[in-house]
Amino acid sequence: QVQLVESGGGLVQAGGSLRLSCAASGRTFRYYAMGWFRQAPGKERERVAAINWSGGTVQYADSVKGRFTISRDNNKATAYLQMNSLKPEDTAVYYCAADSKNWISGQYDYWGQGTQVTVSS
Repeated sequence: QVQLVESGGGLVQAGGSLRLSCAASGRTFRYYAMGWFRQAPGKERERVAAINWSGGTVQYADSVKGRFTISRDNNKATAYLQMNSLKPEDTAVYYCAADSKNWISGQYDYWGQGTQVTVSS
């Protein structure tokens, strides 16, 4: 079992930055890859970034490439999503999720409760 708790969401003006954190507990953190997702009202959930167990492999959605950075600290059992140059269309609930593998398999077994990010224009 893995428990995930996101934090760091909030209200920010367009062009601003936020850093989301995802604290994990339970199973050893380095045993699984991580992903960050978002879902806006009326839209499908979108994976915005993923990272393998070591941080050596990362993937980004085209919509956030060059603006968002995913990272992890295995010693702290925490994943991060640094979001820069935020746009109103980034407004959504952001979720972190634990992959079933330590590489990016795309199959996520555990999810956090989500944190709201609102970007005002």
